[in-house]
Amino acid sequence: MLNKAWFYLAGLFGLTGTALGAYGAHGLAGRGISAAAITAFNTGVQYQFYHALVLLFLALAFRYKAVNGLHWAGSFFTLGILMFSGSIYALVLLGTKGIAWLTPLGGLCFMAGWLSLLLVGRTWLRS
Repeated sequence: MLNKAWFYLAGLFGLTGTALGAYGAHGLAGRGISAAAITAFNTGVQYQFYHALVLLFLALAFRYKAVNGLHWAGSFFTLGILMFSGSIYALVLLGTKGIAWLTPLGGLCFMAGWLSLLLVGRTWLRS
């Protein structure tokens, strides 16, 4: 059942990443936002896209062979998108500096997701 969730989340994060990327490319400059903030915003969009694609691949992999570690990876990638990219968006669009501590935690979630994949691969390839 959760593999369906990874498909839906991949679609949701791909859709919102596209919309935010377009807004970053065309809407931020007119708001008087600095070049450094626009670069940070685009970094958030990039990481959101990378990990949306990974969620899609996880959903496909899970349909092939159900492995618990894939759920851990998907959960960490989802949290990473929400915390890393989300905190950058909030900082740039709303000026919310109080949640900047979420950005490195989101980065750690991304790393934990990749570590989960590494561990799944290690055991999956043995079977």
